[in-house]
Amino acid sequence: MIHPSAIIDPKAELASDVEVGPWTLIGPGVQIDAGTRIASHVVIKGPTRIGRDNRIFQFASVGDDPQDKKYAGEPTRLEIGDGNVIRESCTINRGTEQGGGVTRVGDDNWIMAYCHIAHDCQVGDHTIFANNASLAGHVEVGDWAILGGFSAIHQFVAIGAHSFLSMCSVVRQDVPPYVTVAGDSARARGLNSEGLRRRGFSDRALRQLREAYRILFRRNLTLADALEQLRVLAGDSDEVRLLVDFLERTSRGIVR
Repeated sequence: MIHPSAIIDPKAELASDVEVGPWTLIGPGVQIDAGTRIASHVVIKGPTRIGRDNRIFQFASVGDDPQDKKYAGEPTRLEIGDGNVIRESCTINRGTEQGGGVTRVGDDNWIMAYCHIAHDCQVGDHTIFANNASLAGHVEVGDWAILGGFSAIHQFVAIGAHSFLSMCSVVRQDVPPYVTVAGDSARARGLNSEGLRRRGFSDRALRQLREAYRILFRRNLTLADALEQLRVLAGDSDEVRLLVDFLERTSRGIVR
């Protein structure tokens, strides 16, 4: 299960069935749970915790120091959940003390080749990062979000659940849940209707979300005025309530 050429520090903790390919380096403070497969020429540094049934492809760099000039060797960490696929040459850095100390990646995420997840990012579950998608530091990505190839996210931006970022999107403000954005700088292009249908959203929920989109993006309202109307619409809609909760927490403003 572990190739003879792999270098595994005695202070790393690997479940008995973890697979490790040739020329891979696993440092101290790394914990890897059962069923995870690691290809050749991967570097994993700690403190890092990797859950069950993940697959990490060749040349990935996982858990190395954050790319932050303020970082001075503090014992920050990286946490990766279960069932993730991390493809070739991805880089995922540990957190910083100033940003909470931990970078997190949830469960069942599909992270394609050459993606970058910087320090202190918080990635939810069931996301897709197409090739070369990059997160700057402190970015939040909600569940089921899809980031198109070569999309670039500014630090401290929040990407809402079920949103869709088109290829080469440059995102400098928060992206509300359910919304499709595109361009440099990214602008809202419509509701992510096809993605929501595929995930089983009811016709009623889709109608309510279309109305919410019109309130937020089509009626030339300020964000404060739009929120007043959305709170009323959210009275009988859990989906719109999620949108309202996101908008009430935004600190950078939203793409519009």
